[in-house]
Amino acid sequence: MSPVAIVHAAAASTALVLGAWQLLAARRGSRHRIVGYLWAAAMAVTALSSFALRSDIGLDRLAGFSPIHGLSLFTLLSLAMAVRHAIRRNFNAHRRWIHGAYVGLLAAGVFAVAVPGRDLNQLLFAGLPDTIAVGLHAPF
Repeated sequence: MSPVAIVHAAAASTALVLGAWQLLAARRGSRHRIVGYLWAAAMAVTALSSFALRSDIGLDRLAGFSPIHGLSLFTLLSLAMAVRHAIRRNFNAHRRWIHGAYVGLLAAGVFAVAVPGRDLNQLLFAGLPDTIAVGLHAPF
């Protein structure tokens, strides 16, 4: 995996965990705000780093960008709108934009795991089983 892919995967994993925490934990207060800022930063890093990643499934006429890059644009829009609504204290709209961004993160994760040829798919379905198999046969 390239360094950008590692940063992308680490930021996405961080956003996945922090987002689940935020959606399940009590709202309001400084803890919610701080974790929310960390989640938004992780989401922004995930979305922005995706533009440095290209794949064979991308469209040639779009320079290797795939439809999932559209999701990255939507994520950046969602983050901006969520912050805007939080500042304006329109918490229902804030919550809708946050939920949309989190669902997009989940969809992108499923896409990354399910599509053959993607780094995460290769790691989980080719690299990891081989590593486990070698580890099971290693002398102790």
